[in-house]
Amino acid sequence: MSLSRRAFGVLLASALVVAAACGSDDDGDEGATGDDAVPEGTTIRVPDDYETIQEAVDAAAPGDLILIEPGVYEEAVDVTTDMLTIRGLDRNEVVLDGGFELDNGIRVTGADGVAIENMTARNYTRNGFFWTGVEGYRGSYLTTYRTGDYGIYAFDSTKGLIEHSYASGSPDAGIYIGQCYPCDAVIDDVVSEYNGLGYSGTNSGGNLLIVNSTFRYNRAGIVPNSGSYELCYPERETTIVGNVVHSNNQPDTPAIDVALLAMGNGILVAGGVNNTIERNLVYDHDLTGIGLVPFPEDDPNDDIPPPEDDERPCEETLDDELADPASLPNPLIWNPRGNRVVGNVVEDSRLADLAVGSLEDVSALGNCFADNTFSTSAPQEVETLAPCEGEGRGDWSAGALDLVALIAAEHPPSGDYKTTPVPEPQENMPDAETAPARPAVGLPPAIDLDAIEVPERP
Repeated sequence: MSLSRRAFGVLLASALVVAAACGSDDDGDEGATGDDAVPEGTTIRVPDDYETIQEAVDAAAPGDLILIEPGVYEEAVDVTTDMLTIRGLDRNEVVLDGGFELDNGIRVTGADGVAIENMTARNYTRNGFFWTGVEGYRGSYLTTYRTGDYGIYAFDSTKGLIEHSYASGSPDAGIYIGQCYPCDAVIDDVVSEYNGLGYSGTNSGGNLLIVNSTFRYNRAGIVPNSGSYELCYPERETTIVGNVVHSNNQPDTPAIDVALLAMGNGILVAGGVNNTIERNLVYDHDLTGIGLVPFPEDDPNDDIPPPEDDERPCEETLDDELADPASLPNPLIWNPRGNRVVGNVVEDSRLADLAVGSLEDVSALGNCFADNTFSTSAPQEVETLAPCEGEGRGDWSAGALDLVALIAAEHPPSGDYKTTPVPEPQENMPDAETAPARPAVGLPPAIDLDAIEVPERP
């Protein structure tokens, strides 16, 4: 019996124990369409009005503001009501603690327009803050550490903003946006460190911006990738501008298999398509500063869509039938193609500052490099081989990446997420006590990309 991508998605959602629906069960269908759609709400205080965050969330109506007093809250909070603003009064003193037994700090399931602000989640077996199946989400002034999967996680969700936040100690990624196209989302002014991956985004993109942020001391820094184990493939059209990405060689972080394999790379596009990597400062990596490489997917669920499908929205692809698994190569090789690497400063990479490779003919994949400041590349003279203007020339085999050896290399084993470093206190949200409710509507914000310059070294 043939299976559609939509049916596969339902099965996947069931396996992940998340809702397959794309909206809320109540009548908040206006969702995140603009500020005029936000109902006027009331303020609910924890613990004055309700002893727990979950009780306050359950009692709240769209438009309400939930203010949380300092304290340690041993809860796993589920949110299913649209357009709430959930805010801690002190980012460092309002702490959700899972005790290494509870799964998620706050999980927003199918509730549009929910904003979470100014608090910390730690010691959860899965995620710190998690939105799934929503339109409109925002995480501001959040801290996560010692979480068993992701720190700040948006899945199958659109129209979002993650800003002024910190994430560490996750085996997968500190910050993750996945399975959306177009995502219409922004990551701005975050710090992600001591994770398997600083940022990961499987099959996400389309007006997805990662800007003005720092990714350091992870196994690998920024790693968007493609794969048919989630929907909306391939990963495409992520814009990575103005970030500081350094020293992602950390051998003792927790790490899933992909993070082990990617260790020692700054920005690593694994099978991604049509991404823009521009004006970033990238330095101190054991392998590549900026690398474009294939992603070998074992036991794939579907074949790679043709390039003419690159601009099809996720929703349009869900009724496509999956390929017969017996007809697929194993592993299935997702190649990087159409990526632009322009105007970056890349230094002190022990293998190559700039790199592009494939297990096939890399010269035909349409990736380009221009105006970067760098010393080494693999293959050699990569900006001459693959310029962003005009015809390339030269020998693609000279100094080419040995991907087989890199894949086969041994890597330090995963560390224990339960013992990763405790972060220093982080900056508080201004006016947390007095600022009005601000649900996640009218997102993402406009970002003036042209105004962003290569950052200075910290």
